[in-house]
Amino acid sequence: MARLAAGQDGELAAALAAAMDGEVAFDDYTRHLYSRDASMYAIEPAGVVFPRDSDDAAALMSVAGRFGVPVLARGAGTSLAGQAVSAGIVADFSRHMNKIIEVDAGAMTARVQPGVVQDGLNRAALRHGLMFGPDTSTANRATIGGMIGNNSAGSHSVRYGMTIDHVRGLDVVLSDASRAVLGPVEADKQAGFSVTRTLAGSIYRELPDLLTRNAAAIATGYPRFWRQSGGYRLDVLARLAAAGELDLARFVTGSEGTLVIVTEATVALVPAPRHRVIAVGHFRSEQEAIEATAPALECDPAAVELLDRTIIELSRGKVEYRALSSILHGDPGALLFVTFFGDSLAEAVAGLDRLDQRWQRGGYGYFTLRAVDPAHQAALLKVRSAGLGLLMAASTGTRRPLAFIEDTAVDPSRLADYARRLRQVIESHGLTAGFYGHASVGCLHVRPFVDLAKPGQVAVLRAVAEQVRELVAEFGGVNSSEHGDGLARSEFNEAIFGPELYRAMREVKALFDPAGLLNPGKITGAPPMTQDLRDVAAARRPVVPLATRLSFAAPGATADPDARGGMLAAADRCMNIGLCRKSGAGVMCPSYMATGEEEHSTRGRAAALVKALSEPDPKAALGDERLHGILDLCLECKACKSECPLGVDLATLKSEALAAYYDSHPIPLRARAFGSIRTLNRLGSAVAPLANALAGLSPARRAGQRLLGIAAARPLPRFDRRNIARWFAGRPAPPARSAARSARADLIFLADSFTSYTETSVARAAIELLELTGWRVRLADAGCCGRASFSKGLLDQARRMAARLTEHLAGPVAAGSVVTGVEPSCLFTLSDEYLALLPGDDRAAALAAAVRPAEELLLEALADGSLVFPADGPLAGRRIVFHGHCHQKAVTGTAATVALLRAIPGVEVTELDAGCCGMAGSFGFEAEHYELSMRIGELRLFPAVRAEPENTVIAASGVSCRQQIRHGTGRAARHPLEIILEAAGLRDHGGFS
Repeated sequence: MARLAAGQDGELAAALAAAMDGEVAFDDYTRHLYSRDASMYAIEPAGVVFPRDSDDAAALMSVAGRFGVPVLARGAGTSLAGQAVSAGIVADFSRHMNKIIEVDAGAMTARVQPGVVQDGLNRAALRHGLMFGPDTSTANRATIGGMIGNNSAGSHSVRYGMTIDHVRGLDVVLSDASRAVLGPVEADKQAGFSVTRTLAGSIYRELPDLLTRNAAAIATGYPRFWRQSGGYRLDVLARLAAAGELDLARFVTGSEGTLVIVTEATVALVPAPRHRVIAVGHFRSEQEAIEATAPALECDPAAVELLDRTIIELSRGKVEYRALSSILHGDPGALLFVTFFGDSLAEAVAGLDRLDQRWQRGGYGYFTLRAVDPAHQAALLKVRSAGLGLLMAASTGTRRPLAFIEDTAVDPSRLADYARRLRQVIESHGLTAGFYGHASVGCLHVRPFVDLAKPGQVAVLRAVAEQVRELVAEFGGVNSSEHGDGLARSEFNEAIFGPELYRAMREVKALFDPAGLLNPGKITGAPPMTQDLRDVAAARRPVVPLATRLSFAAPGATADPDARGGMLAAADRCMNIGLCRKSGAGVMCPSYMATGEEEHSTRGRAAALVKALSEPDPKAALGDERLHGILDLCLECKACKSECPLGVDLATLKSEALAAYYDSHPIPLRARAFGSIRTLNRLGSAVAPLANALAGLSPARRAGQRLLGIAAARPLPRFDRRNIARWFAGRPAPPARSAARSARADLIFLADSFTSYTETSVARAAIELLELTGWRVRLADAGCCGRASFSKGLLDQARRMAARLTEHLAGPVAAGSVVTGVEPSCLFTLSDEYLALLPGDDRAAALAAAVRPAEELLLEALADGSLVFPADGPLAGRRIVFHGHCHQKAVTGTAATVALLRAIPGVEVTELDAGCCGMAGSFGFEAEHYELSMRIGELRLFPAVRAEPENTVIAASGVSCRQQIRHGTGRAARHPLEIILEAAGLRDHGGFS
């Protein structure tokens, strides 16, 4: 599409705003955020709109037709082939048109708007024992509209087929802004549809003739393998027409938004399996695993999924997926996940038995893990669905695993030979690749690592694509089996389908879209696959060096003089796979979960930073108010560091951006106050009775909101007059260490800025437990760790604090002391942020390595008998629900805390998957963020706590989390170590309310 004439974009935006109820955004940042999907392409759109209903969709097409500007209907923007980027108007249907209209259990169907997320539909359907059959690995963010556009499939397609097999009817807007309802039309009714003088009438009138004229090409031009996601499905239309019905709903499925805009869909549902079991076959190589697929398929599985060594090794390096390592046997070169369903557990397990027998008889694999219990399956399923993200995490600079041959499929009986030949093609060009995918249907997701910023690599990309296309044809397979054509494969459609069938497809496009307004350049009329490559365009832009206060180099990484490095590279790691758009599980990204707006997702913020850092003056761009607004709602929970497979650490990026912003703007008084929180808390503790009384007065809280912007509705923490330093100095001498315990190193306990002055019972409990189990504890009370200053962008101040504490602890750490604490945000600042604040400082690196969470130390004490719980302790028969701190989840995970709590005799322990509490340190205190903070808490955490009986013990490891739970639910939450101390029979902390 030619770029709009000067000034015309303003006219277009005004016309859209006048015609639509939904938002219209033509600003530079929004356009940049929507210039990417999860592919290797980038095209900046003319503007972005957010339709609220079908009237808006029709109005959009009417205005677009007037201006001659194309329209791209988009869901989650997770497309891998480039079909969700366009130079026209991008219409994001995920923000508003995301309602489940009806689930009809009797008819086993659902009516949904296109922006409904697949997992959301499944949660609603599961109440009736049903689900949507196609199950993509992106189910927690992929929309039904996007699945219809791509004809998506998934891991269980061997049983449930593809999306085209489940579409029953579509409400659509056509390219001329008219509306139509598409679905099966029997032969005797087709005449009535075709006589109307509308675009729909023309389509119904001319399609049968097109089928007749091209019957021979349709019969012979399509690949023989059934798992077809490329081209227009004239073969399906012809088959249905021969049976006496014309079904345009199924025909436009997989058309990538090039024929219609879907505004409502009726889809079929299938019975949800009552029982699921998984066999995980361990193999020495990927080739051995593929060869074991055929006997697995003889056992009637619901899925057979492959992970190669690359994915396995990457999962071991991520906190989020580390549980897989503990259950694998040996050092597998590849795994096959074979799933069986059953109406009874015995029926499902019988499938495992059949598989065991066949694999043992044939000598396939060296071990088979049987996962029968759902809890045992969780880690397996999590890693299996994360193959794409884990592979992307292996990116270094602009050397990325690219999606351009990842969607081929051949008959499973030929998969082993095909995979061997495919690897030869890749290696002949000096490339490496990761292999994973749906072995049950012969679909391998293969991503070669290519650096498109390097000379000659674009030519290599094309050469590999062309050779793989020819290899697929030789094996009778398909070039696109579930991710669509987009920009990566559409260019090859004429060669794949032949000139006659391709000409028929062009006729289809002209019939549905005479003016070429609907997502042009996809499926037919495509540009070269090497046009609009994201990294090629970026490499052509000169990069202006930016001096940053923080180091953005990965530990141990060496600088590549040819690569874009530093802050830009850290932000540009994002490849838009969109895991940050999920909801209902995990932590990332809390503000997106609450708002549903792209710019409040991790990838939205990363893209905004890439834009700013690519400007001719990146320092000035970081001071831009629009960028500041995009970053503002980042809670700095750090969940993206672990949950984002690529580890895009937005919390650190935001801190650097804030520091740059303050270089050209005054630092707010509130930021300075929170950055000096230790001083404020120390003063509050010193005058505790008075400070607590004043904090409870409405006039004082209103004054705090007026002067500092601290929300008057938010209760302030209560100070303890006897701070932790006073208590530590005046406590009785700890018990003498026994000979068995004398081997323990000395322990430095970090007196953080919060539990030192408020909730001091938490720090006391930890110290008492650690001394009880043989540690000689030294209190580190040398000042603030710098966490608060870091989060507010006061990085120079944070660095001074970090340097002071590092110097103070350098001697004991060098002597072998361990460092621990109870407030995760402070403790993990030492092991994480200090490496960025003090790069190259060996003492900081040693300090980071010495950090151990107190829960881990106590778990070891439990194992060696230093910590013992009485069998008839005070908590026997109680239920404990635990909410972990976001930083804890991001850096070490919560496994040690959960295991420690579960070691208490007679208790039932549940870890809540409740996301971020919404408080996030100072965020929930800030007046402009208070409402969002509470909204985030209401997403999952507050309802989960309220649902617990009154005698349930609520545990939370973060001081902010405990404050938020009390404020949002009226329930008191306690630190896990307070609970452990009481379970050990050492102290009663006053009951559980």
